[in-house]
Amino acid sequence: MNPSARTFQGIGLLIAAVACFALYDTAIKYISSSVPLVMALWTRYLFQAATTGAVLLPRHGTSLLRTRRPGLQALRALLLLGCSAFAFMSLKHMPVGEVTAIVMLTPLLITLIAATSLGERISPTRWLCALGGFAGALVVIRPGSDMFDWTMLLPLGLVATNTGFQVVTSRLAKVDDPGTTHLYTGVVGTLVTSAALPFAWEPLHGGQWVLLLLLGAVSTVGHYLLILAYMRAPVAVLTPYLYAQIGFATLTGWIVFAHAPDAWAVAGIGAIAACGVLGTWLSARERGAAALATSAPR
Repeated sequence: MNPSARTFQGIGLLIAAVACFALYDTAIKYISSSVPLVMALWTRYLFQAATTGAVLLPRHGTSLLRTRRPGLQALRALLLLGCSAFAFMSLKHMPVGEVTAIVMLTPLLITLIAATSLGERISPTRWLCALGGFAGALVVIRPGSDMFDWTMLLPLGLVATNTGFQVVTSRLAKVDDPGTTHLYTGVVGTLVTSAALPFAWEPLHGGQWVLLLLLGAVSTVGHYLLILAYMRAPVAVLTPYLYAQIGFATLTGWIVFAHAPDAWAVAGIGAIAACGVLGTWLSARERGAAALATSAPR
């Protein structure tokens, strides 16, 4: 398969993945009022651990369990567990589209971390993109307005944990197999939520259990499609398409909950998406120029 065809495949797979994530978030919001947080998280991580082990252990054997950084694996799992908890609580109180848009601040926050902690040079235009994205989030949240409630700050906790999760994931990708990382995340998440399960257990009816299992399936399929996408196309090419999740989330929120964002929310969501896409494109262009300069004969 030629490179351009693989790239288009990667883009298609990534769009399918973010559609799955939007469905997952919508379903989480749907059940958040009737299913305890711990039970929802326990089912999600148990499904991930069971399916990953069932599929990969017969192929890789005990080599799947070998990790060079067990501490980082545990930290990644705990950060993703934090992401899941903040997502559940955020979606319980806010519309799906608005929560998804705020979460898309993560790449911009990673840019700030790269500048302040890793010494990466950030152009003035990328700084403006970061500021524009955060301004868009403030427009969505609107602190000080009559519509503001402290629960609207929950997505910012999701952004913080998601940023840490992405940074740790990028480090683990250099030393461990993706299947190993996926398995450890499911196992650690299952163990932690299992310890809390006796204190949160409530009897559920059959429909709720079916929906919880579907949540695990949609999440697992989405992450698998994401892995396939990044196997076919570069991160710099795919990252702008992650923002399609905002559109899917807004659409599913409108279909399921009849929620249409108001003009201010649309403006904030648009600012976050535009600044995120532009910032990603600028970052890729600057890195490409730096690589070209480094490889040029002297």
